[in-house]
Amino acid sequence: MDRRNFVTIGATSLCVLPLLGFRLLPSPNASKPAWLIEWIKINDQQLGNYKPIKVTDPANKFVGGYMNEVEIPNPHSTSGFIMRASTLIACPESIHYQSKELLREVEAATRALLKMQHEDGTIDFIDTNFHSTPDTAFLLENIIPAYKFLKQANANGSETTLDLLKTFLKKAGDALSVGGIHTPNHRWVVSAALTKLNEVFPDPRYTSRIDQWLAEHIDIDPDGQFNEKSTNSYSPIVDRSLIIMARGLKKPELFEPVRKNLMMTLYYVHPNGEVVTEASNRQDKGTIGTMAKYYYCYRYMALLDKNGEMAAMCRLIEKTCSPEQLAGYLDYFLEDPMLWNELPASKPLPTSYAKAFPYSGVVRIRRGNWDATILSNNASWLTFHKGNAVLQGVRVAASFFGKGQFQTDKIEQKGDTWVMHTSLDGPYYQPIAKDKIAADGDWDKMQRANRPQSEVQKLETTVKVTEATKGLKIDIDIAGTEGVPVALELIFRPGGTLAGATKLPKKENAYLLSGESGSYTVGPDSIQFGPGKSEHKGVQLRGALPAMDAPTVYITGFTPFKHSLLVS
Repeated sequence: MDRRNFVTIGATSLCVLPLLGFRLLPSPNASKPAWLIEWIKINDQQLGNYKPIKVTDPANKFVGGYMNEVEIPNPHSTSGFIMRASTLIACPESIHYQSKELLREVEAATRALLKMQHEDGTIDFIDTNFHSTPDTAFLLENIIPAYKFLKQANANGSETTLDLLKTFLKKAGDALSVGGIHTPNHRWVVSAALTKLNEVFPDPRYTSRIDQWLAEHIDIDPDGQFNEKSTNSYSPIVDRSLIIMARGLKKPELFEPVRKNLMMTLYYVHPNGEVVTEASNRQDKGTIGTMAKYYYCYRYMALLDKNGEMAAMCRLIEKTCSPEQLAGYLDYFLEDPMLWNELPASKPLPTSYAKAFPYSGVVRIRRGNWDATILSNNASWLTFHKGNAVLQGVRVAASFFGKGQFQTDKIEQKGDTWVMHTSLDGPYYQPIAKDKIAADGDWDKMQRANRPQSEVQKLETTVKVTEATKGLKIDIDIAGTEGVPVALELIFRPGGTLAGATKLPKKENAYLLSGESGSYTVGPDSIQFGPGKSEHKGVQLRGALPAMDAPTVYITGFTPFKHSLLVS
């Protein structure tokens, strides 16, 4: 989970400071662009969404704090309110500017937040992590900007709240200076939080700890991808964290991995503006995500480098994401007026390519309004998008000794074809040698590895993907043991209309394709596929993954199974 989106009413965000170190925020009366004022108005409207989740019972220990969707008071919801309210108190364009009533609510929320903070300075992420250093760092993404905005606002009666926020921040700094992490991105979230904290309350412990994490080097591969490959969650967080560190620590070399990742990500965008997520090894794998989380990063780097492709990506994000999504990052843009500048002229984005990312196990193919992703180490080894019509996964399985679900550990290019292959054995086992027989007859002591094999069955699967007119040709060849049932799945994103396939009775979302062609349509967008084959109705084979909760078209047969499918 992206901790900044813990409350679903809108994201808060990381704070960014100038490359030359800490300086005062821009004057609140500085002339702001119209789009930034619109974001302030959106935040004004959304602030009311916190009211239903506020803890109002005076007998509750956390009165004044805020709850999650299951009504548990928690620091993430509470810090989100503190951040948004403090930002608006400091904005002359906000209806909440210098609001004494809102300031009292911020003070109450801060008192509740301090009760949620442990003596060691950490907080809990109620869903899973307790006494969590990284979640404390995520929280500082809210609380440091809140402190700065309130200080700038200089509102009457804010002194107590500022002292309370300072107490929280200093205790959190103690935790971040010594605490551990779980995942690669946590190192950079912690380091970014310490960078910002050091600029407000300088402490050599903070920079020393940052140096320890930086000594491990940035986890970026030659493709330009970070270790977690988390395009819908942690990659933009890492990019933002590195920008904060590059500026606050005067380490411009940390911009380089950001450049590499952002340039790579240009090839991970579907024609409708969604981001490719299927290669992630985190919880965002296969999720639907926009590019909104990248907007700050692309805008900052476009302006820094005068990069036309990144500027074009900003304009695409503005076109494909709602103002409400982007307004969740208001604090970034209030802190740095450089971001208010006009973007450089756009250069064309890549829209026609076949490009491999071998370290990520991904091949991306795009031709104008359609694109496809081929994936290794993934049972859903192909996706195909045409506008908003989405074939979100292609899988194939055989009922071969409970292990016939196809996936491959590598994708090879042979001419204009991408090839995937697996080889499976299905042996039987002979009596074990006399000297290895367990005296007590315990089966587990007489391992299969020590038994001679016999009647070994084989299954070879080869999948070839080749570009065809306005789409792809997929050739599947499964050979070896004969008569093995096979089921090929075409899994579509819910929300469209299927035609040409026959509904399977007693199986929800299951269809057989026996004719020459089928289609899946969403609005003006349509994917054509075929021909079909329907030699049996065994769509849930033993050893195959469970059916997905989505409209799924099956093509079935027996080995030797050879089938060529066109998707366009």
